Amino acid sequence: MVQPVNLYGCTIGDGSFVGPFVEIQKGVTIGKRCRIQSHAFICELVTLGDQCFVSHGAMFVNDLFGTGGPAENPELWRPTKLGNRVSVGTNATILPVTICDQVVIGAGAVVTKDIVEPGIYAGNPARLLRRL
Repeated sequence: MVQPVNLYGCTIGDGSFVGPFVEIQKGVTIGKRCRIQSHAFICELVTLGDQCFVSHGAMFVNDLFGTGGPAENPELWRPTKLGNRVSVGTNATILPVTICDQVVIGAGAVVTKDIVEPGIYAGNPARLLRRL
């Protein structure tokens, strides 16, 4: 871990690295041998599997603003789950979804739906470019 970071009651697996200026909120679980690069934001209700990579400036979202604005009630937030060996590119945004094992999310992508097939995804909204 490289200081300064903001870690709030999260769990970080063995052999994982967290870069500077990262915020990982309470209840987040980071698997083993993951790398979280600088300026990433991982909000509550996020789970990362083993050997995941989160690049610079990647953002996770748990509130879909379903009430027309920020949910004042955390019960309206939704979880995000990444499988093993998922790489998230620079400045990607991950909404509350489930992503299967062995996926690459391109830089600047916006993931709005579950990903159930290994592959490379990019764009806004993110789409499958190539199977792995």
